[in-house]
Order: sequence, then C-alpha cells, then structure tokens
Amino acid sequence: MSVLPFPSFLDDIKEKGFRKAVFEVVDNTVERITAGMNIQDIREALRGDPPSRRPNPRLTPHADAFWMHMRPSYYHQAVTGIYPTFRLGFLSTYFFVLEIITGLFLMVFYTPSPEAAYTNMINILTNVPLGQFMRDLHRLGAEGMVLFVALHTIRTFATGSYKKPRQFTWFSGMFLMLFTLFLSFSGYLLPWDQLAFWAVTIGTSMAEAAPPEIVGTNVNLLLRGAPDIGAGGLLRFYLLHVFLLPMLTAIFLGVHYYKVILHGHSLPPRLEEIGQDTAKRVPLDKRVYFTPDVGTTEMLWIAVTTFICVIMVIWFFHAPLESHANPQVTPLHTTAPWYFLWLQGMLKLGDKILFGLVIPTGLLGAFIIWPYLEVGKSRRYAHRRLGLSLMCGFCFVMFLLTYAGTGKWGVATSADQEIAQELAPMEGIGPARAIPFEEMTAGTYCTDDLDKDHPLPLVDWNGVPPAANGVLPNVTKPVTCQAVPEGALREFMQEYLHTVESWGSGHLINPVGIYRIEDIQPGLKRVDMRIIWNLPEIDANKQPILENGQLKMQTAEYKVDEQGNPIDTPRTAGAVTSTGKTFFISRASEYQGGGH
Repeated sequence: MSVLPFPSFLDDIKEKGFRKAVFEVVDNTVERITAGMNIQDIREALRGDPPSRRPNPRLTPHADAFWMHMRPSYYHQAVTGIYPTFRLGFLSTYFFVLEIITGLFLMVFYTPSPEAAYTNMINILTNVPLGQFMRDLHRLGAEGMVLFVALHTIRTFATGSYKKPRQFTWFSGMFLMLFTLFLSFSGYLLPWDQLAFWAVTIGTSMAEAAPPEIVGTNVNLLLRGAPDIGAGGLLRFYLLHVFLLPMLTAIFLGVHYYKVILHGHSLPPRLEEIGQDTAKRVPLDKRVYFTPDVGTTEMLWIAVTTFICVIMVIWFFHAPLESHANPQVTPLHTTAPWYFLWLQGMLKLGDKILFGLVIPTGLLGAFIIWPYLEVGKSRRYAHRRLGLSLMCGFCFVMFLLTYAGTGKWGVATSADQEIAQELAPMEGIGPARAIPFEEMTAGTYCTDDLDKDHPLPLVDWNGVPPAANGVLPNVTKPVTCQAVPEGALREFMQEYLHTVESWGSGHLINPVGIYRIEDIQPGLKRVDMRIIWNLPEIDANKQPILENGQLKMQTAEYKVDEQGNPIDTPRTAGAVTSTGKTFFISRASEYQGGGH
C-alpha cells in the first residue's frame, strides 16, 4: 500500500530503505545526464578498470548524447600523443568556447553606440567586478584563436591530412579560418578607440577598391553603413561579431568535427601505407578510448591552458584602450591587426585592386581547391618535397609581408617625428611614459652626456622673448642638464640616446634628446620631451654652404610681433631647432593625458 494516495519516492524508501532509495535516484540521474554511464561506470573509468557491464557503457554517450556525437568513441594510439596533431585543433575550439563565455559577460555592459561604447569600455575597466580581467581574457582568447587556427592549418598541410578522403574536411577548415579572422577583426572596432577606429578604417577601405566602382562603393556602404565609419558601421560590426559570425563558425565547426569522426584522425604519415587510409580500421590492441583516457587528457589540457591564460592576463597581457575614436586625427603609423599586416604590406607594393583584392582572393580559392588538384597518394614527407617547399616559401613570404605591413617599412616621416613616435607614440604608452612615477625625479636630462651636469643651448620652452627693434640675435639659452639618476629613468635615457643616434644618423645634425620633468602639483608631473639639432645655412640653390670644409650653421635671427611671439619658426630661422611632445603623468594611473 502506497504511503501517499499515489506512487511516490516515499514508497521506495519504505520498500528499500532510505539510503538505497536515495542512491538509486542519484544513480539514475547521473546515468541520464551522462547518456548511459552510472556512478559505478564513472568510478571504473576514472580508476582505469575495465567496464563491468556489457555492452560497454563508455561507448553509449557517443551514440545517445548530443555533444558526444562530435567526439570519436576511440582513437588510434598513434594520434593520442603530442605528434602529429599537437592538439592545435582542440585548442582552436577551446579558444572559441572561451570567446563565447567571456563575450557574453562583456555584452551585458556594452552598448553598440558611438556615444556610449567608449564610456562602456571605461566602465568595464574601472567599475565592473572582474571587468578588466574578462576583457583581457577575451582579447587574449581572440589572439590565441587566430594563432592556433593558423598553426592547425599549417600542420594539416604539412602532414598531408587534406588528401583523399579528407578534402571536404580541409574545405570546411578553410572557411573556419576565414570566419576566425573576421570574428577577430569585427570585434576590433567595438572599443571605439583610435586604435580600433583607424585599423578598421584601413581594413574596410580595401572593400571600396573592388571593381567595378558601383560594387566597391556599395560593399563599402554595406560594411560601414555610411561613407565613413559611424553609428551604422559600429552596429553592423557588433551584429557580425556577436551573431552572424559565431553562428556560421558553430555550424562549420560541427560539420568539421563530423567529417573528422567520419574519416578518423589521419595517422602519422610514416605509419600509413602509400595510397591507403587506415585511420578508421583501428586494431583492438591499438585503440585508446575517449573515456577515460582521451577525455581526462583533454580536461588536463583545458586546465593548463586556462591557467596559462589567467597568468598571462594578470601579469603580462593587457588589452589596450587608447583615446576616444576621432575621425579628424589619424595616428602616425596606423596599422591593421597583426593577422592582417601581411595584407597591409601587400598594399604598399602597388595597385590596391591587384594586391588588396585579386591576389588574396586568388590565394583563398587556391587553398580551397588544393586537395582536389594535388592528387598524389603519398603523405610521407620524403615524397612531398615540392609541396612542403611551397609551404615553407609561402610562410617566409607571409613573414616578409607582415614586416612590410608594420610602420617600420615603406612609410616614414621626418627623423625627429619618428623618434618622438617611437618613444611617446600618439596611441599607446611607449617608453617615455612607462617610467614609474616615484622614479621621475624633477629635472632636465640630456642624451649627450648622461653622467654629469653640463650646460646645453636649448630653444626657449615658452616661446621667444621680445627684443629691441623686433630682432632677437640669440634665441637659445644655456640650460643645465643634470646627471641622470640610476633606475628606470636612466634605462629610458639610454634607450632615448640609442633611438636618437639610430634615427638621427644621416638625417639630423648634432641631435640631442631632452627629457624635462616638472612637478606641477602633488601627484602630477609634466614631461617635456624634445629633440634638438643644428641647421646648416642654405644657398639660393637650396644647397648647404660649406666653410673650411665644414657645414656652416645658421645664426639665429628671429622677428617677433608686438606681443613678443616669433614670426619665423625655429625650423626655418634658428641655429638650433627642436620638436617633441608634452604630456602629464599622474600618481594614480601612472599615465594620463595626451601629447602634443
């Protein structure tokens, strides 16, 4: 007779006892969750014991569970070590999942609007608990996903794993690589700072070059929402980043994993007979089951990778946030994200359409159809010298193009501007702003002699003072440069000296770097960084004048207005001219403010 008017758990307790009834409920619940494995099965798997039930319950989840459909029930022993996969495909998927988790967290505090986006980023970094940690982890995950997808592609090509019957697996992988690049690129704009704004502006400008003109113009409008990036463009990139591209990536990832299960993981080339794919025919003595061996190994990989990522974002890696996006100010040496630098390097070579659209599109098409064109049966390295040579050559060219895409090649301003940009960039901190606040001793420091006090002619910091008859015969004044104290300040001044010498050689005459620190108020310092050099006299033909075999230097003669302001600029009239930047360092944030 039932305890209640209807059958219930109390009847089981009455019949079997409390302990046994509760255990059976928990055991049945675990078996449903794992799609076939009860507590005893899990215990045996973790201890390394053989299964006590038949059929093998460790294989049931691979047939009945949704997620386990994506994993083979067993592997060949030869592919469970580091080689030949290096776990690159698994790590690529790991970073995709990491991006989803951290991205959902950031979405809660973000609004895709030019008026709110940058403020939201400041709020995430300063007010949201774990906000900066999650943003840094999201950015690191994006960089890691791009890197590991690229390495996985190279590894697949190197081992010949794209060959029959895995051509479509390679095909889906090419689209996953493309989606990965655009996922990272679409998220690049969302902080709405100068770095993101101009990097995306450069990237989307290539779409405008697509022929014919009507196509390029409309593709550009579709991406940006307007001729220039604004509210419409930010919203489009946000929707691409959080909806369309993740959805497409998840779909193709499912297809990719399905094809891997269908054909099996390709064995190391030396273990396969030429022309025969034996990955699916795994002998019983060579099988390594997913549960528990491969599964626990992957959990260890997840734990170690997560630990490394956490250590990186706590101590070493921080996602930059520059000043607010400003369409009117283009930072010097603006570059695309590092994974698109090769494309920016190609654009420096010549025609925008050829190097920015035709060649990259042709390369993508060639990669996709390569397995259908390269029909050699052998996967062994000795039989694929041509293919491996092409791969190495391609990687080398990509490396050169990536370097060409940086601001260090092909585009340069005057030497003094390059020095200022390298040490105190328009966007970013740079060595000049990275000195700890407590080590910034007030004074004037010079690169020409770091170890002793000495006078140095220096252009007046606050403009040219008035003079009789509006003519100032000497606009320089002696300034005492002090000995540089030991520590971070001296290390910076040594780097300053090296930069001035490397850039100034052949471009500036007698260049000297000045770094002046002034206490403005408690907790705030002003820094004036200047590069000064001499100017030679120029004749009517704009050639330098020589005197006794030496360059004749200009003598200073400035005309000033009634208020005492110079009419001529130091660059054209002074014996010594200068350029540089001024910025402020606060104790609270180490660096605040912009240079000018």
